Formats: sequence, structure tokens, C-alpha cells
Amino acid sequence: MKQRKPTLEKISPNFGSSVFVKKGTSEDNESKPFWHFHPEIELVYVNKGQGKRHIGNHLSYFNNSQLILIGSNLPHNGFTDRLTQHGSEVLVQFRPEFLGDNFFDIPEMTAINALFERAKNGILFKPETKRRVGKKIQKLNEVEGFERVMLLLKILDKLSKAKDYEILNADGFVFETELQDSAKIDIIYKHINNNFQNHISLDEIAEKVSMTVPAFCRYFKKSTGKTFTKLVNEYRIVHATKLLSESQITIADVAFECGFNNFSHFNKLFKEFTGKSASKYRGELKLMVK
Repeated sequence: MKQRKPTLEKISPNFGSSVFVKKGTSEDNESKPFWHFHPEIELVYVNKGQGKRHIGNHLSYFNNSQLILIGSNLPHNGFTDRLTQHGSEVLVQFRPEFLGDNFFDIPEMTAINALFERAKNGILFKPETKRRVGKKIQKLNEVEGFERVMLLLKILDKLSKAKDYEILNADGFVFETELQDSAKIDIIYKHINNNFQNHISLDEIAEKVSMTVPAFCRYFKKSTGKTFTKLVNEYRIVHATKLLSESQITIADVAFECGFNNFSHFNKLFKEFTGKSASKYRGELKLMVK
């Protein structure tokens, strides 16, 4: 069967800019949603539209509008299946360190730093914040340079103080990493992406980044806060949620397609990461789309 692996997307802001902003409308909406991840934080505002949101292990549907914030390297789909008349989607992407490695560590940025931490699990903002912040997000497309940076900071400040939001992967599921060494992390992600259906030994992955196994384990745990095995299993489970939602193959085949040779082990990890069994997860998806 055709695999739907998350793709590492390369974000390229315009020359002279560190913040990528794109506005799409019902007249020019040609982009096809695809399963991907990237080190940039992503802010998405849809003022009139409908579609499916798939972020990490979370899947739900929206109608009319939405405002979401997604942390670094959290796999997700594009969000707009259809923009209604006069509808628009504004996509904003920026590196966590776009103002310097330590800018958001200063006391004045404490609330925004905490916002970025919450975003690692995906944040859905409710109507009140969406109404207050939406117009400011749309204006990002109209300004450049210093004005764009200042406006983005004001938006992030308001989002950091909002109380009406929902954490989408509330069970603690996180698929992200602090990109201390983006070249090595890129190599690791690409190798997982191409080989997750097979066993990936520590010797194999350590050799890919020219490190000894002990050095790799220390580096990886420090960079991501988890072991390599845990990250690979998270990656496989995220892929399983994708297959469960978009294919009709059996759950046993889903487990096999995601690299699990032991079905009971798959079930145990799936429930550990998502809070429910794979059969219950698929059953709830069927109820959602009726």
C-alpha cells in the first residue's frame, strides 16, 4: 500500500525576513493538505472554512473558523479542506529562536516561553481569543520587517495570556525536539522516516551521525528529553493514527505497516500514547464523520 509518512517540510521566508506569512483565499486556494513536520512553530488562522485537523495523535473536524498553534516538529496535516465564500487562511511560521537563542528566556518573555511549551502538544484557541486575535493575524500579511516582528510579538503576548484554549494532545503526547543541532536532527528524522517499518539499531543510527552509541544516547536524550526508542515508537504511533483515519486496513495490518511485529506490544503502546485502544480510536473517528 502507499505510505503516508510525515514529510520534513523546508520553510523559506522571503529574503530579508525571518517570519514566513502566507494568506490564502477561496479564490486562490490550490494547496493540498499533506502530512508533514518542521522545526518552525506554526500559527494558523482560518476565518471562514471547514476541514479536518490532524495534529500528532489528535484528529477532529472544524466548521466555520479556527485558530491553532503548533510547536516544533509536531506532525500535522494541512487544515483547510474548503474555504467558504470570502474565506481566508493565514499561515505564520517562525523558528523558536528567530530573535536569538535566548531572547524568549528573558523575564519579560516568560509567558510567551510557556506558550511555546504548551504548543508542543498543539493548542486550539476558543472563540473569544479567536475573535480578538484573528484580525491582527490577518494584518501580518500586510506589514513587513520591524512592523511584522512587533505585531507577531503582540499576537504571541495575547495568546500567552488567553485562558480559553484546549491542548489537543492532552495525554502528554509530544513529538518534537529542541533543535540544538539541526543538521544531525534532520539526518535522524529522515532516517526514521525512511526506515521506521524496520528495526533501527542504535549502532545504525549512531553511525549515521558519526557518533559512538554512548555519545549518541547522551546527545539524543539531552536534545529531545527522551530515548531514541521512545521517539521511534511515538513516530510509529503517530503514523498509525494516520492509517486508522484514512485507510480501511485491519488494525493488525496497521500495526505491521508501522513497524510493529508484536500486535500486543502495539496495542499497549498505542493506549499508552493516546489514552485509548486502537479499536476505540478508530470507532470514535467513524462516529465523528457521520
